[in-house]
Amino acid sequence: MTLLSKCYLFVLSILICSAAQAQKIPVQRSGLVGNSIVTFIPAGFDVSKTPSLMLKGAPAIQGAVPANWNIVPEFFLTNGKASASVHLQGGISLYGGGEVTGPLLRNGQTIKLWNTDNGAYGTDDGKRLYQTHPWVLGVRKDGTAFGILFDSPWKSALTTNNDKIEFNTEGALFRVFVIDRKSPQDVLKGLAELTGTIEMPPRWALGYHQCRFSYGSEQRVREIADTFRLKQIPCDAVWMDIDYMEGYRVFTFNKTNFPNPKQLNADLHAKGFHSVFMIDPGVKFDSTYSVYQSGTAKDVWVKDTTGKEYHGKVWPGDCAFPDFTMPRTRQWWSGLYHSFLANDMDGIWNDMNEPAVNDNELPQNLRLGTMPYNTPHRGGGGLPAGPHLLYHNAYGRLMVEATRQGFMDAKPGKRPFILTRANLLGGQRYAATWTGDNYADEKFMKVSVPMSITLGLSGQPFSGPDIGGFLGNTSPDLWAKWLGFGVFMPFARGHACAGTNDKEPWAFGADIEKTSRIALERRYRLLPYLYTLFYNAHKTGLPLMCPVFFDDPADVKLRAEDQVFLLGKNLLVVPSFAKDPQLPKGIWEPLSLVDGDGSDPYQAKLLIKGGSIIPAGKIIQHTNEPSIDQLTLFICLDSQGKASGELYWDAGEGWGFKKGDYCLLRFQAAEKNGVTKINLIANQGKYNINKDIHQVKAVVVKNGRIYSGPIDLKSGVLRTDVQ
Repeated sequence: MTLLSKCYLFVLSILICSAAQAQKIPVQRSGLVGNSIVTFIPAGFDVSKTPSLMLKGAPAIQGAVPANWNIVPEFFLTNGKASASVHLQGGISLYGGGEVTGPLLRNGQTIKLWNTDNGAYGTDDGKRLYQTHPWVLGVRKDGTAFGILFDSPWKSALTTNNDKIEFNTEGALFRVFVIDRKSPQDVLKGLAELTGTIEMPPRWALGYHQCRFSYGSEQRVREIADTFRLKQIPCDAVWMDIDYMEGYRVFTFNKTNFPNPKQLNADLHAKGFHSVFMIDPGVKFDSTYSVYQSGTAKDVWVKDTTGKEYHGKVWPGDCAFPDFTMPRTRQWWSGLYHSFLANDMDGIWNDMNEPAVNDNELPQNLRLGTMPYNTPHRGGGGLPAGPHLLYHNAYGRLMVEATRQGFMDAKPGKRPFILTRANLLGGQRYAATWTGDNYADEKFMKVSVPMSITLGLSGQPFSGPDIGGFLGNTSPDLWAKWLGFGVFMPFARGHACAGTNDKEPWAFGADIEKTSRIALERRYRLLPYLYTLFYNAHKTGLPLMCPVFFDDPADVKLRAEDQVFLLGKNLLVVPSFAKDPQLPKGIWEPLSLVDGDGSDPYQAKLLIKGGSIIPAGKIIQHTNEPSIDQLTLFICLDSQGKASGELYWDAGEGWGFKKGDYCLLRFQAAEKNGVTKINLIANQGKYNINKDIHQVKAVVVKNGRIYSGPIDLKSGVLRTDVQ
């Protein structure tokens, strides 16, 4: 036998052995756990090896799988590593996967689910980012849809090909949940039934946020706040990055530059601002540091395989890391916020919680950017002990759960606002998110649209990018283009990295300052509509920022469109960069909110859908000012001359709405013989809306013309046939 033949047989034997190792695992149990939601559990599944950290509860099987059910996963084990696949046929459009780069339509894409500190999305060409959402939404040609949740936090990869969806993990067997319903919207409601919804945010969190790494002193923070008010540019929050700390020690304040944070917050509040302060998970290894001392005393730190305290380098140098799998660690972490929040900050920003570790001193091939895979986590309270390979993707989610609880304990009368960089599917219950450290470049601006849409299609409706780009210098043109549509994304924040140019709205000259003011005034006018959409997301799990195919899921021409987006059902946002976008059919009329928004080339075009009523407020500088004392109802009639819409309102803070102290108004309009009649057809809740609404103006947009006039809240009439 020749040497070549021997090599061939050797390779062939390896391939045969590899194939033999891919063992198909039968489904041991399956059944309905909800309305058109089926779970599939493979033989050998052990919750002590793959715990669920995504579901809001423990779904119980209530009935048999329907006889006509045709989406059934197959399970495999290959060298002890579990995978699942679902075969597809019939030209299905695929979406989801959470925080991803690339197109909205995910057919032919592969992502790696391993939360990674990925500046400028450069690692693995952006195939892995800061969050893990093992979820796929499929839309059939007829507009019906299904969703597949792979219930595993293990390190994994997700491939969405036209003929097959594959989920390959580096861990143990897991369950799969399949939702099959009449529309993609109904599928997302099913996802919310499994994983929960966002809590209602405080209304101020819907305003504009200004941030920099870092505003380095109390004086600089006050200058930023004062300039917003002086220039009459709306803003609700100023953010403190890590330089407010003493040597980057979390839960401390720099005695020189931030000597009196409580007074700083009082001064910000007096001007209508709120403040958000960063807290990272890494705790500086320093025996004189109180947070390290208390964590050591309570034995909360992650330890290595030898039982020694694990240390990794982050901003302060060597750090210990809380083991958030342990209940006592989460309780300890929550307790740290009590004295911290006594300084009256309004929100918390959890960053670096993939968790990120600087291991650049290692050879390139040994760098992980996080803890070693075999680093043990001790678990407890229903979570098993397990390696970092299992718990890495859940680290940020467990952290923000503890952070939220700490906020609730310290300020029980306030709604928490928590922002996180790392998270896991289901973590929307605890925190909003942003899309990480992007770059000041048009390609990052453009991809920010499908990124936030996809997060919304994956259970996280409260997201947005760093407007203008975090890394690199931002040009005036890029800032204006980005802000022109960024103000209509659920989370609207401008941010800048150290060493880059100033990126406040006035930093780019007088013309761009005017553009910025118009853009932000447009967002603030839409505050009542946005707040209503957030309430809907809280109740149903539906996203605020939606793909245009949501308008007609059966229109396959809309399936790949990711330049433009819907805000709710009734407002279409067309960014100034959009080229020949595919728009939904039907009546869509241009909508002007602010003087000059139609002539400014940087502003996104807004189109209101026929058949809709959109509530809007007046221009305000911050959300503490009255918004709906001058309520406007923008009305666009459908082909039958009818329209409807709603407005949700409450105190904007606190938990009274859970006891009925809210107001949900439903409006209806109909045109007959050139007269449009507007009626309030429902008023739900105990909140006294009359103390907030003093005047109502109706604006009917019809065939490019505007008809407007005052009406009563309960009813009114407008002539809409005047030429």
